[in-house]
Amino acid sequence: MTEQQALYKYCLRLGDNALIQSYRLSEWCSNAPILEEDLALTNFALDMTGRAQALLSYAGKLDGNNKTDDDLAYKRGERDFYNLLITEQPNGGFAHTIARLLYTSTFEYFFYTELLHSADATLAAIAAKTIKEIKYHKAHATDWVLRLGDGTEESHYRMQQGIDSLWMFTGEMFETGEADALLRDKNIAVDLGAVKSKWQASIAAVLAEATLALPKDEYMQTGSLQGVHTEYLGHILTEMQYLQRAYPEAIW
Repeated sequence: MTEQQALYKYCLRLGDNALIQSYRLSEWCSNAPILEEDLALTNFALDMTGRAQALLSYAGKLDGNNKTDDDLAYKRGERDFYNLLITEQPNGGFAHTIARLLYTSTFEYFFYTELLHSADATLAAIAAKTIKEIKYHKAHATDWVLRLGDGTEESHYRMQQGIDSLWMFTGEMFETGEADALLRDKNIAVDLGAVKSKWQASIAAVLAEATLALPKDEYMQTGSLQGVHTEYLGHILTEMQYLQRAYPEAIW
């Protein structure tokens, strides 16, 4: 694997994470429990769409086949996506979505803080722009976990349920492959080992304050580094890519 090939796959993974998260959060549009959350979650989705566009545009330039961000979003099959499995899980109830947002935004906060120092100028610039948005995503998720966890008996139960059900997908956030190793040696990729310890400490502190139990590491789902996904990604792509596949090269 060359450095350019490794960087291409690295950008795909980051872009896919943002794209699929954006899709899931956009499903809350007009469905959130209160108007403020309807606007907040939809805006988070827009933030992630912008991040996905920047990363997939860069990946397209690295590919060498004149691919655009639209090509990479709408013309790849399921096995060619590398997003984390947690991003494609169904929204479930509001507490379930907030649990996912806490896990992912906390990870992204520490990840993109490190990516600011990447030797790759484009990745560092994308990190500088997106970290401002991620800080708000993380603060918003933390606030809701505290409110629901330390709220009523019912809200506590639902928040704990969301935290527990998604825990098995969190280990995958820290898995690395050949591309990571090659790019770390060039000071381009992030050291996920360092990110993991910060993530664990932050999550543990939030859950403790919210009077929620920290789940145990009994079993972790994996597969995204090899393009293996849960059943849900196929359904997302069927809907997300329908127009481009039904009307190839359509422009409006």
